[in-house]
Order: sequence, then structure tokens, then C-alpha cells
Amino acid sequence: MRTTYMAKPNAVERKWYVIDATGKRVGRLASEIASLLRGKHKPEFTPHVDVGDFVVVVNAEKVVFTGQKLRKKIYRRHSGYPGGLKETRAIDMLRTHPERVLYLAVKGMLPNTSLGRKQLTKLKVYAGPEHPHQAQQPIPYEPKSC
Repeated sequence: MRTTYMAKPNAVERKWYVIDATGKRVGRLASEIASLLRGKHKPEFTPHVDVGDFVVVVNAEKVVFTGQKLRKKIYRRHSGYPGGLKETRAIDMLRTHPERVLYLAVKGMLPNTSLGRKQLTKLKVYAGPEHPHQAQQPIPYEPKSC
């Protein structure tokens, strides 16, 4: 009788990847990042265990939207108070908070569970080319579908 391998949370070996977002399309880049955060690229992937790696994204201000999304896409958030709906267009969000654009795209591609929220903490997004994670010796990663 064969048994299926189930990864143990304390036995997971995590790597650090650094991705340069210059000229990459937001959605395609976000889907690859979400896959790395979940650990779907590993043979020991287990859906209910966090086996993913850390991802550092630099140059988030240079991501690209295709078509009319830069003008027409709207990010909405609500304060919880009556009339507290705030709307921001993608062009304004990219100008003021470029790292938030990629963060929200990846967040939407992860599971809406406590495991998904835990996996999202392993994402580090920076607007410029510098990041404070050199001590972790991140490996450069080139996304395939961007």
C-alpha cells in the first residue's frame, strides 16, 4: 500500500526569490508570484500546508497594464462608515502607491483563508530597485509568462 506524501510545516525549506517587475504585465506577474508563494512549483506541494517561498519584487513602479486598464480600472476600499467608499483609478494608484498595485493583484490570486493571509506575508514589494533583503541572499527569478 502506497501513501501520499504530506509536507510538515516545520520541515519546509524556504528560498528567497527576487523578481524585477520592469516592463512586466501586472496579472501575469501576479499569477507567477502567487504560485511561488503557495509553493506550487515544488514537488512536495501540499494544499493545506504553507510550503511556499519568499518573494521580493523590485521596480514595482514600472509594471505595465494592457489595453484600457490603466485609465478604466478602479480600486475600491471602504472605511466601514456610511458613505465611506473610496475609489482610486489605476493610473493614480500607480503614481502614488505603485507597490500596492502588485500587492492587491497577488492578494486576489491567493486563497481567501488564514493560510492565504499567512502566505501573503512572504511577499515583499518595493517601488524602486533597492530592497533590504540582501542578507537572505535572494535568487534572481525570471517569470516565464510575462
